[in-house]
Amino acid sequence: MYGYGGTILRINLTDKTIKKEPTDPDVMEKFLGGRGFGIYTLYTEVPKGTDPLSPENKLIASPGPLSGVLVPGAGKMDWTTKSPLTGGYASASMGGMLTAEIRQAGYDSIILEGASEKPVYIFIDDDVVEIRDASAYWGMGCISLEKKLKSELGEEFQIACIGPGGENLVKYACIGHDWGRQAGRGGVGAVMGSKKVKAIAVHGTKDIPLADVEGLIKHARALFKACKDAPGMEAWQRYGTTIVVSWCDENGALPTRNFQAGAFEDGKNLYGEVMRQTIVKTDKGCFGCPSPCGKYSYSKKHGLYVEGPEYETIALLGSDVALSNIEDVAKANWIADEWGIDSISAGNAIAFAIECFQKGIITEKETDGLKLEWGDPEVVFTLLEKIARREGIGAVLAEGVKHAAAVWNKGSADFAIHVKGMEQSGYDTHNATAMLLAYMTCDVGAHHNRAWAITYDIEVGRDKVIPEKVAKVIELQHARPWFDCAGGCRLQWIELGVPPSGWGEAVKYITGVDRSWEDMLKLSERVWNLTRMYWVREVEGFGREWDYPAPRFYKEPATYGATKGQKTEWEAVEKLLDLYYEQRGWDKNGIPTKEKLAELGLADIV
Repeated sequence: MYGYGGTILRINLTDKTIKKEPTDPDVMEKFLGGRGFGIYTLYTEVPKGTDPLSPENKLIASPGPLSGVLVPGAGKMDWTTKSPLTGGYASASMGGMLTAEIRQAGYDSIILEGASEKPVYIFIDDDVVEIRDASAYWGMGCISLEKKLKSELGEEFQIACIGPGGENLVKYACIGHDWGRQAGRGGVGAVMGSKKVKAIAVHGTKDIPLADVEGLIKHARALFKACKDAPGMEAWQRYGTTIVVSWCDENGALPTRNFQAGAFEDGKNLYGEVMRQTIVKTDKGCFGCPSPCGKYSYSKKHGLYVEGPEYETIALLGSDVALSNIEDVAKANWIADEWGIDSISAGNAIAFAIECFQKGIITEKETDGLKLEWGDPEVVFTLLEKIARREGIGAVLAEGVKHAAAVWNKGSADFAIHVKGMEQSGYDTHNATAMLLAYMTCDVGAHHNRAWAITYDIEVGRDKVIPEKVAKVIELQHARPWFDCAGGCRLQWIELGVPPSGWGEAVKYITGVDRSWEDMLKLSERVWNLTRMYWVREVEGFGREWDYPAPRFYKEPATYGATKGQKTEWEAVEKLLDLYYEQRGWDKNGIPTKEKLAELGLADIV
């Protein structure tokens, strides 16, 4: 069984049983690993209608065949569960060092089920697996706890943990790792908190069995060289994801004041060049990374170290709440990381609250006496902690913007920026129809990582609604999520231009299974359709209406920047979905047909 440990680790927190089961070869063939393993387990094992925060839900942590192998960007893994934020499918990618440790301990998936009555953490040292008391750690922040556990267990242990946000079941709580890496979206940290699991500590020393060691070494060297020689390597290594800030600001894509605009009048203060000069101390990468995009920073103003901020945090806890000082964004980043909440959803929630306050929809009565003003760092810091504690207004915002809009009403749903209940990540889509469609149809909600199509909008005409745009979104929705199945990072392809098929070929050397890149994309399409069917199964009446974007993008023109005065017409939204469903082989309501499911080998599962 090349390329896999051959073991699924199943931990029941209710009865404290620990089981090791063989990995099913048929699941390997059909779903590869990572989020493929995750959705297969979620769909087949978690009963329809399960409460996401009940013991019946499961949290599935899965590396893939690339994970922990010396090829570029082999530091990724996936966390899958039923989302407490959306009620549908949640999949959160995590970088860092944990995935290699899980692989070297010999596991293809770790499945947490049931729920403990008291706080515990999972200790894994190769074949030794224990459920240990964590009462002394309950209440600690993610960064603080990781430091403590490493001091107690040893630096060789890799830690995944939750902060108070996860303990308090914030619907977008994240799982933290490696001092600033997160499985951030969909509330995976809340599910971990509902099971009273404070942390998972893993150490492994086993070899990963490879089908063709010499072939892989030769191929991996070529991939590393291609990354090293890429024209964009120097800039990417220097600035990482912050290189995108200036591009987005100039092209009307940088979310500002709750997505009222796609440019920020003080945006230049947040650019990657400014951050590099002001707070960055060193570069930081994940396992096997030749192009470390992480930036480890120190804010003299606030006296703290933090990994980042990354682009998404700069966008949602910077321009979207109108913070114009990169050191203030860095502190907001640290609070989110330490308290264990997703900076994207949290930034959206705070921006939504500020706009509601500015429009008189809520008053100081609802805000615990706070005056919510744009650009006030103390408001942002205070609201982040209130959200994590579920204190006052934080209890409403901890449920997400869809919920908050339902509570406060008065037309606020028109500017609650989400799809399917998940807050939109950092690209304004007033007039960017491919990117808008990518958000509308993303299988977890409004998240960019499945199809970053906004550059294609700029290339072919941002307002065009043409079959080629829809085809590009679908192409990206197969190629990019394939990396989440394989356990690899897509940034060497996206940012450095190394062809993605190179990682498909690496999987062949690792597993010994000779599949073309087209075969890999078909596998990814299988996963995409199964995640869609999970929504169909779990959400009553699921269909076309769940793919509609936030009304702001078709009702209100952007107020500033390159897209000032522009919006996407409603007719374009409907046409985009018509074209998308047709090209996907789904019906007009967005449901995969029986023929499509049969074609993808899903008929027996669905």
